[in-house]
Amino acid sequence: MMALHSPNQNHLLAALPDADRELLAARLELVPLRLGEMLYEPGIQLQHAYFPTTSIVSLHYVMASGASAEAAGVGNEGMLGVSLFMGGNTTPSSAVVQTAGHAFRMERSVLKDEFNHAGVMQRLLLRYSQALMTQMMQTAVCNRHHSVEQQLSRWLLLTLDRVPTRELIMTQELVASMLGVRREGITEAAGKLQSAGFIRYRRGHISVLDPAGLATRACECYAVVKTELNRLLSDVH
Repeated sequence: MMALHSPNQNHLLAALPDADRELLAARLELVPLRLGEMLYEPGIQLQHAYFPTTSIVSLHYVMASGASAEAAGVGNEGMLGVSLFMGGNTTPSSAVVQTAGHAFRMERSVLKDEFNHAGVMQRLLLRYSQALMTQMMQTAVCNRHHSVEQQLSRWLLLTLDRVPTRELIMTQELVASMLGVRREGITEAAGKLQSAGFIRYRRGHISVLDPAGLATRACECYAVVKTELNRLLSDVH
């Protein structure tokens, strides 16, 4: 299994110096993440940090009414468990697996030790935290000011960046829940994107046929999030 999966598949771990990553490898555990699995629950002590490789996890907020929306997604570009090194140890959001796959799991004590060494790992984690905050802020603005078609295009492009395929397994109900909109809105927006030849939708599957075309329908939020992540995670040594 380890031969098929490498810490280098996660961009944060890949950015570490080779010697640091090799030392850390023995303290990483490869785990499968199932679709719909809840990694974190609101207010519950976090036990592990996760570095996704082929999975995507949604940081999800659920209101008292039952309505919900995604605040951010985390894939092979980042990690889950920011609260552990920020000192909070819990989070008000849920972390739910959006796309099944694998991740490397790290005990919370190991993450805190690595962070407290004040080396490259600390700089990476702090810069990633800033990128994650940018994604959350941009998502909030996007959900308030942009159309469902723009939001869907942004969300599909961000998802596409995190997986090795253009075939996405997800239902319209799931996407509607992520974006915090009605399913009918997703149906209408997906229909427009399909008519334009950018995607093909069949029950439970979305195929992205033309990412460049899809980008023309997305708002500026996609580029802002991607540019900031690339900026912050480059030249950290």
